[in-house]
Amino acid sequence: MHSGNNALRPVPTGKGAAILGCAGTVLQAEERRFFAQADPFGFILFSRNLETPDQVRRLCRDLREVVGRDAPILIDQEGGRVQRLRAPLARDWTPPLDFAAVAGPRAAEAMRLRYAIIAAELRALGIDSNCAPMIDIARPDTHAFLRNRCYGETLNTVVTLGRAVAEGTLAGGCLPVVKHIPGHGLAQLDSHLDLPRITADRATLQAQDFAAFRALRDLPMGMTAHLVYEAYDEAPATISPLMMALIRGEIGFGGLIMTDDISMQALSGSVADRGAAAQKAGCDVILHCNGELAEMRALMGALTPLAGLARDRAVDALAARPDAMTVDIETLSVKLDALLEDVA
Repeated sequence: MHSGNNALRPVPTGKGAAILGCAGTVLQAEERRFFAQADPFGFILFSRNLETPDQVRRLCRDLREVVGRDAPILIDQEGGRVQRLRAPLARDWTPPLDFAAVAGPRAAEAMRLRYAIIAAELRALGIDSNCAPMIDIARPDTHAFLRNRCYGETLNTVVTLGRAVAEGTLAGGCLPVVKHIPGHGLAQLDSHLDLPRITADRATLQAQDFAAFRALRDLPMGMTAHLVYEAYDEAPATISPLMMALIRGEIGFGGLIMTDDISMQALSGSVADRGAAAQKAGCDVILHCNGELAEMRALMGALTPLAGLARDRAVDALAARPDAMTVDIETLSVKLDALLEDVA
């Protein structure tokens, strides 16, 4: 078992088609009862859940024990602005776009080392999945909430560095989650607050944004984008059967698909309605991040159990999760720092 707890049941996945957050640094009794009944596929952690190394390890252990299995525990640890673990819990990083620019011709090697270090730090705390790589192609007018989280402005750069991030993440002991399918780089609004609309024609999308995800279609998990692609549909991709079919067909992504946070304001209607619509459209698991128990109860009441092809993909994703390994973070850090000094 990845958690090292022999009391956990040897079952591959839960019955609940969701990834859920919790409210604080310890599980409350009401949360324990809810999670035990809901049996979600996995959990996600945020800054509100992270205090000390022992506390984080204890929380991860408790989350797994309450569902009785080695559930995946995810986090957004991109480095830069989107970095839930900060010093002294983990190394602080510059934003990916800036980091890759500094590394220049050795950016792929640097990114591989960076994300191996990040993954090893996560795994040491009990977290086994990182929501990276991000395969969105940056443009000059990409919204500021996203732009410096990207890896570059060309298809080749983004694919090369995205592959390096995925390899580093696996080498460090974590499962990578590619995002935001089928491409967020053209967005000029923050989908946490508004619904971006992409006006690019099909040829442009197919040759650029969609092509980036096609090149990494073999990765085990992916996260959707809450964007409207006007050349295809008026519904946001997360809740669009047409766009989900495109992700499976034209892009060819065969892994487990999770939504971006279903409570983001790019989507309208209740959280429960959004989740049900996303599941009906073809998303395998629904991500809910804010830890609000009432919202999670309503969401789980609206979803059907994880079953069929969705469950098969969930099982396959967990099978791709690396075993915990001994990674010498200090050696990797020295190597990375020397590389960055060499290109400076």
